[in-house]
Amino acid sequence: MASAYPLRPADETHRLEALRPYQLITAISDPLLDEVIRLTASLFSAPIAIVALVEKTTVQFRLNVGLPEKTEREPRDESICSAAILSDKTTVYENLLENPCELVQPALIERLNLQFYAGHPLCTPNGQAVGMLCVLDHQPRPFGEEDRLLLARLANLVMQMLNLRLEATYNPVFSSSQWGQLYDRIEHSMNRLATLTALAKWEQNTDTPGAVSYRESTRDEIGRVLDALQAQITNAA
Repeated sequence: MASAYPLRPADETHRLEALRPYQLITAISDPLLDEVIRLTASLFSAPIAIVALVEKTTVQFRLNVGLPEKTEREPRDESICSAAILSDKTTVYENLLENPCELVQPALIERLNLQFYAGHPLCTPNGQAVGMLCVLDHQPRPFGEEDRLLLARLANLVMQMLNLRLEATYNPVFSSSQWGQLYDRIEHSMNRLATLTALAKWEQNTDTPGAVSYRESTRDEIGRVLDALQAQITNAA
């Protein structure tokens, strides 16, 4: 039976302090972050992708693709993310009907008809897990090691972007023009990633050696573009 109160991280007080600035910046729309979340959903062919911030009693879903309107904040004891931040690894439930998360109440999962969850923690530079990058589906699905590694890389990318957004917000030296220049520099990489994501789905139901090789080479190229994108953001920090 699900617990009425999900387990809290041991250092919950400091974790909530670390979370506060991210709560403020995610209240402001950011087209670049929105695009990364959209690409995350597309990369995994998932109907839903979310940057979830785990707050004191709720979980914030402001940055998302695929959730119903007004699903911006839900009770913490109903969100798998509130349990998933207890681990520093990717949390996966391939079939929530057969293997439900026993640490949360099922109301939200049932309301959204969720049958699959995969999430990787979003950690501050000091190691505090403030939330999760997750993908969800209405159908059960496998999620292999390559998928876990890709989700972890995307979570690290999202966290770098959030930290850069913080820098732009609170550091007067990092001007709005610098933020705009960063957008311009990484636009090509984002467009390239979107193209590769579309190509990765080509012949996705065909298991011929040629089709498999094509998908593998496309996935490798996606990795190279992510490397370049991460380097651009790191250099801007």
